Amino acid sequence: MNNLKISLVGLGYVGMPIAVAFAKKTDVIGFDINSEKVNQYINGYDPTKEVGNDVIKNTTVKFTSDKNELKNANFHIVAVPTPLDANKSPNLKPLIGASNTVGSVLKKGDYVVYESTVYPGVTEDICVPILEEQSGLKYGKDFKVGYSPERINPGDKVHTLENIVKVVSGCDQESLDYIAKVYELVVEAGVHKASSIKVAEAAKVIENSQRDINIAFMNELSKIFDLLDIDTNEVLNAAQTKWNFLPFSPGLVGGHCIGIDPYYLTHKAQEVGYHPEIILSGRKINDSMGRYVVETAVKKMVKSHIDMKNPRVAVLGLTFKEDTPDIRNTRVIDIVNEFKEYDIDVFVCDPQADPLEVKEEYGFELTAVEDLSDIDVVIAAVSHQEYKSLSTQNLLKLYRNNTKILLDVKGMYSDMRAEFDYWSL
Repeated sequence: MNNLKISLVGLGYVGMPIAVAFAKKTDVIGFDINSEKVNQYINGYDPTKEVGNDVIKNTTVKFTSDKNELKNANFHIVAVPTPLDANKSPNLKPLIGASNTVGSVLKKGDYVVYESTVYPGVTEDICVPILEEQSGLKYGKDFKVGYSPERINPGDKVHTLENIVKVVSGCDQESLDYIAKVYELVVEAGVHKASSIKVAEAAKVIENSQRDINIAFMNELSKIFDLLDIDTNEVLNAAQTKWNFLPFSPGLVGGHCIGIDPYYLTHKAQEVGYHPEIILSGRKINDSMGRYVVETAVKKMVKSHIDMKNPRVAVLGLTFKEDTPDIRNTRVIDIVNEFKEYDIDVFVCDPQADPLEVKEEYGFELTAVEDLSDIDVVIAAVSHQEYKSLSTQNLLKLYRNNTKILLDVKGMYSDMRAEFDYWSL
């Protein structure tokens, strides 16, 4: 371990915290092809808000967008995104690009560990051949490869890299033991040694697929109980008094993992001739929730005789989860787009999201809550702390009519329901 020098390829919400953690123990090179992001880190600014500006200012990570710097490392960790394409199939372009980059600097004796979420087989069938081709080296003999799925939860200051058990795997026993020792430097909760790379890859995709299915069940229950005029949250509170009832809640399912990983698993399943029914059914339900919220809002507007020639809707929150600036695969955008299908003016507010990133990714400007007025419907979509702290009066003054329709996706304002035409999942 004395000559250990780690590189992190991909400095997003996952890679950057890993780089910072390892830098407390050894030399670390943080690489990203986005030079603008790298310059932000160099200047002591954390756009992800995962570790904070002070930590970035004081870390010893050498941030760079020059791939030649990677030649100085001998243990490469790849943590790039693995998104979906327009057909909801795995988009491995970032992973392939990262493999080409690492392969071009690989030396004899080096290790490469992938953390990006993939379906079983990607590391050995797709990434390894690229590493061999680019380096001219032989896998297993000249360099070793492992897979250790990321488990960082963006915006979560409790479940961090250090205190979540880390699943590790390697291409042989020697690599497994060495990779485990490297991660044990920073993971206080310890490591779990998977028997193979494919086992570790599979473990990752089923973790989030299981969660996706459970949330889909809650979303389906929410639709049923709405028709029965029963409060879903009250039902769940009652059910959770049993020791083995799983505490899931209905909601929009987005982000870089839960809304994506099931499609990686189903892609591989279909490739080998199996059509997964439960997983895809869960995805279908969760992907439909934005449309369901908007349909409910429009029904309420019509029933309340809102002027449908010029209705105005405010959406509070755009990021995929609370208290994070991460807008990747946010399903709030489904709500925004559905309202636009009705030619309804939508004003989106989010104090956490980067306005420039929102404009580039989704093509509209964010609105500050204090600039809202004459609103007909408020959709409380993301439970940012800033929104939790809003008072009843703060919300009431946003409206222009006596009928104040509030759709509370996250159940933030249930104690205010008497003041509004209130609905929640």
